[in-house]
Amino acid sequence: MDFTFTEEQQLMAGAFRELTADICAPEQLRALYDGRDTQAEARWARLAELGLFGVLAAEGDGGLGLADADFILLAEEAGHAALPEPLVEQAAVALPALGAHAGLPSVKALLPQLASGEARLALAHSRNPLANLPPAPTHWLLCESDAAYLIEAAGVDVIVEPSIDAGRRLGRPVVRASAAPLCRGAVARALGENVLSRAALYVAAQSLGVGARMLAISVAYAKEREQFGKPIGAYQAIKHHLASVAVKLEFARAVVYAAVAHVGRTGARSLAALSHAKLAAADAADLAARMAIQVHGAMGYSWEVDLHFYMKRAWALAGAWGDHSFHSRRLQGLVCEEAFALGPDQTFERTA
Repeated sequence: MDFTFTEEQQLMAGAFRELTADICAPEQLRALYDGRDTQAEARWARLAELGLFGVLAAEGDGGLGLADADFILLAEEAGHAALPEPLVEQAAVALPALGAHAGLPSVKALLPQLASGEARLALAHSRNPLANLPPAPTHWLLCESDAAYLIEAAGVDVIVEPSIDAGRRLGRPVVRASAAPLCRGAVARALGENVLSRAALYVAAQSLGVGARMLAISVAYAKEREQFGKPIGAYQAIKHHLASVAVKLEFARAVVYAAVAHVGRTGARSLAALSHAKLAAADAADLAARMAIQVHGAMGYSWEVDLHFYMKRAWALAGAWGDHSFHSRRLQGLVCEEAFALGPDQTFERTA
């Protein structure tokens, strides 16, 4: 069995990296941090023009009808670029989750608008109450413990909240008392769990990308910075730091890619795989950030060096859609269940 990505999947990811290098270069992130960014609408338009919001949408809804295995590399590239706009939240979390409940009122009509990027959705959840806001959101999807709301933006009051990562604009929604829920009870809980599981997976993928970006920045710096007459990258201690990050990222990448097969499923093994992916990727990105600072020395803390954009994104993602404590508890609880089979012969599910 071949688990490698196809040439088409890799080409799509490569094309997306070229796009993000154009629309989300470090100088544009710097303008965003300085409050000088005027390109949010243009970035959204470019993403929509290329059909990226509809990659996972059904063809009948104006999408490409592709699978999560096709989008996971795009999410990784979004993290690599520290993309400000919530492409991943709309295209890979909200739209597929709503698509699984297309029979609910107003959902079916909204799906083509989400797939085209015409509708701009802000997504919040009881486990992740601060939404990463798109430019001028048109709709909100709010998943609470026993109810879900799909509301036009005019019906939601938003409290803008600060973030360590100024590349994300966070908002806390306040639903008005007159708002009618999209669904309640078991249906709402199923929708909320699907949203949380998908978001955890795709945050993990973005963490891989931002970790890889910090590693690349550190490697480049180690080749250029000289000490005692030669590049610091020639010293064994620096090599070991960078190699440790590369190994950590590669092991986490395998966990995240394996978890793709479990997205949208609710069994104990699937939930465990998704939480494991979030934990592994967050830990790898955290190590990449810490090692990057050690390699750069005091330069790593300076505003002029681009490193801080990606460090802050890694820290923000670590707490998004369930922090380390939440996913650790969930993973521990699941694997300690009596029916949860462990061992080398349990890597893949089997049927009689």
